Amino acid sequence: MKIGIVGCGLVGATAAYALVMRGIGREIVLVDKNRARAESEADDLLHAVPFAHPLMVNDGDYPDLAGCRVVIVSAGVNQQPGETRLQLLARNAAIFRAVIPAILEHAPEAVLVIATNPVDVMTHLAARYAADLGCPCCRVIGSGTTLDTARFRALLGRHLGVDAYHIHGYVVGEHGDSEVLTWSLVSVGGIPLDEFVPLRHSAPLDEAVRQEIDSQVRRAAYHIIQGKGATYYGIGSALARITDAILRDQQAILTVCTPVEEIAGVRDVTIALPHLVGGSGVLATFPPPLDETEQAALHASARTIRQAIEEMG
Repeated sequence: MKIGIVGCGLVGATAAYALVMRGIGREIVLVDKNRARAESEADDLLHAVPFAHPLMVNDGDYPDLAGCRVVIVSAGVNQQPGETRLQLLARNAAIFRAVIPAILEHAPEAVLVIATNPVDVMTHLAARYAADLGCPCCRVIGSGTTLDTARFRALLGRHLGVDAYHIHGYVVGEHGDSEVLTWSLVSVGGIPLDEFVPLRHSAPLDEAVRQEIDSQVRRAAYHIIQGKGATYYGIGSALARITDAILRDQQAILTVCTPVEEIAGVRDVTIALPHLVGGSGVLATFPPPLDETEQAALHASARTIRQAIEEMG
């Protein structure tokens, strides 16, 4: 099983490392406009293989993506001082206008996993460019709020003293400031959160604690970037998880983003929701039964993304 990664910056390289450590796939091909960077990253990763799982790591160019089942796209530019969001979008859109056709020319059956920010809008654009080449939008998946959901579960699990694996709750909407933490749907070991909390007398969960967790999830990237300049471990691991679900046709429910006809009263938008993910990409979408406040917040989040799409023309 062959995996391609286009864009070998911190996110792309860390995603490759997570794939190696978890033994996902059989071959990884790294592609970057800076071929020397791709070659160096591939060599460094290959040297880690004896400590992990047997697979091959190579650098290459777009023709070397032939046969890939999944291609992770982390190519793009970072926002410059004084640059507006729309200007950043325009520059990354120009990159995708060249990158997406180049990938699909050589790997026409691949599922594309988009990591470039702002990921909701970039996934929407990637799906448009892919559709022009006959690739259905279900095979274009953004990382969405997969990482935000993991942050939510990890922080809530730490507070409750419960392994995050047993915390079930989602973050939906934009991967950004307007995202929605679905407190009303959270369960712990199958027990609704409000019923579970009284069982953990040492871990009260009042409104102040909820707001603190909400802030830590919503502001996580800002906090990490302030301290070390970039985030990559979390998103690299999220991309590996999504890739694994596709390669193994796991039919996993993940909060990735992909174009939907309508959600929360907003049409033609790409937004993170619980989606069923398998070998051919997104297999089904499950709009969550939110309470009134969360539903209004999801509408506002969808409108935020839709406005950015409209600004792009």
